[in-house]
Amino acid sequence: MPYEYKVVEVREKMIGGKMSGEKLEELLNEHGREGWKLKSITAAEVKGRVGPGGVEGLLVTFERSS
Repeated sequence: MPYEYKVVEVREKMIGGKMSGEKLEELLNEHGREGWKLKSITAAEVKGRVGPGGVEGLLVTFERSS
């Protein structure tokens, strides 16, 4: 059975300020309702929208059967 993957970049500003377990839980539940299963969460430097460099964030990887 083939799988498809989705990677979501999460920065503090994308989830309305300071990152919290509650906000991350909302993100996971939202994707779960669409059939996505959490595959991994990786801390990473995520490219910012303006200027060079990046900001601390998370790469959240989801998986589901296609």
